[in-house]
Amino acid sequence: MSITTKTGDKGSTGLFGGRRVKKYDLQVEAYGAIDEATCFIGSAFEVIDSKDIKELISQVQFQLYIIMGYLADAGMKSLDVEKHLKLVEKEIQQLEKSLPKLTRFILPQGSEQTSRLQIARASVRSAERRVVSFIDQKAEETKDDILILQYLNRLSDLFFMLARKYAIDEKRT
Repeated sequence: MSITTKTGDKGSTGLFGGRRVKKYDLQVEAYGAIDEATCFIGSAFEVIDSKDIKELISQVQFQLYIIMGYLADAGMKSLDVEKHLKLVEKEIQQLEKSLPKLTRFILPQGSEQTSRLQIARASVRSAERRVVSFIDQKAEETKDDILILQYLNRLSDLFFMLARKYAIDEKRT
């Protein structure tokens, strides 16, 4: 099967189930923004030195693929995302305990590791805004919609905390 189908040459794209929408549709914007975030997260993955954090990042990318499928009308196993949300929350709590109290704003700079984690954080926040926009225009908000918003919100917190961890390790904040 060729990657070039030419079905999108006039500005539309297909969703799961065959429905076609314009490429600027809020639904496409939502899962497209998550795709972008997943790429930035993958970029951060490449410079991380911790096997445990790399495993966590891989799990995050997998969950985001599940969420992208849901946003493209494929459905979702909510239980998997819920379980991973709890894991992300636990990781945030552990990082909070190990890092000094945050008393000021920090600049998104530092080593390549810290910077890429900050870019991942910002891209997740951007994706979250687009998903909110898509969900808000739907006729009815579902339990899965709420779960996705919770997951994205925690995820940006996770990348912020990971960036802080690396910045502390570098003696930058």
